[in-house]
Amino acid sequence: MEKILIIGGTGSWGQELTRQILEKGSAKEIRIYSRGEHKQVEMARKFNDKRLNFIIGDIRDKKRLKYSAQNVDHIFHLAALKHVPVCEHSPEETVKTNIIGTINAVEVAAETKAKTFVLVSTDKAVDPINVYGVSKSLAEKIVVNANLNYQGIKFVCIRGGNVIGTNGSVVPLFKNQILRANEITITDKQMTRYFMRLQEAIGLIFKAVEDSMGGEIFVMKMPSVKITSLAALMIKELGNKSTKIKQIGIRPGEKIHEVLVSRYEAKRAFEQGNYYVILPNIDMHGLYKKYSKKSFLNTEYNSKKNRYLTQSELKSVLELDGWLDGKNLRLLEDYSKDELLEYFKRENWQQ
Repeated sequence: MEKILIIGGTGSWGQELTRQILEKGSAKEIRIYSRGEHKQVEMARKFNDKRLNFIIGDIRDKKRLKYSAQNVDHIFHLAALKHVPVCEHSPEETVKTNIIGTINAVEVAAETKAKTFVLVSTDKAVDPINVYGVSKSLAEKIVVNANLNYQGIKFVCIRGGNVIGTNGSVVPLFKNQILRANEITITDKQMTRYFMRLQEAIGLIFKAVEDSMGGEIFVMKMPSVKITSLAALMIKELGNKSTKIKQIGIRPGEKIHEVLVSRYEAKRAFEQGNYYVILPNIDMHGLYKKYSKKSFLNTEYNSKKNRYLTQSELKSVLELDGWLDGKNLRLLEDYSKDELLEYFKRENWQQ
């Protein structure tokens, strides 16, 4: 039976990862490390499982983090400042959490002799154009490079695009806009995004633990959607003939299309079943030998040149988690109509 530490474990990813680990039944203890007292209390009540151990702490506090990591087998690093405008306005704080915090976590993993360290990253780390993306790109490099500095532990990354229903996802925001204001705001009609349920995305974390040697970046193979198609479907299911779509213009740091494997990485990336693997710039512990028979992509993997979900498929995906249920609002329940409209004008919610 294993002991597991999830840094930033009270978020959407952390809770789903916790749920799936508990279902597998292989964990003796899961330590949830995060800053938010309220979220920990809510999560404890939700799961009500004696295998969970909640620890208040900040990833910036290496001493506290090391205390929390004693005798664990696997460390999953999910903590980050990730809201794009917050990071743009507070780059120093972003560095402290996303970069210095990652260095702390890597060093703690090595000092406590964990078996595996997994960083959950984002498409924003690919060809980054905002502070958040730059910080996550550097975090990836820190984790990959750790394989050269520390023996006996696998350091790997996973990288994903938009996951439905997570904090900052466009789906709950569209739902609230329709039900509260009968209006949807989009930034650009050409915009495309990857699209996957959280339950499926978590599977890549387990793959990284099972299949990696250390040094790889695992990339989710995800279908795409056009944001206009998503908006049209949600209006059809939740809105009426008066529901409007308002184009508000591209926001600072936002891309029209997502990229999960850049044109530079494609020369070191290959397909592996339901995901892609990106190898590091230099060989680590015979990593290239392990994958020597693989054929590299040699082309960028982006959300524009990708398989798109049909309207029927998209509807089915949204129905699975109740996003087309007109009753249950998931976020921003206390906002008035005017406040909600103003919120979407000023906030750079992630796509």
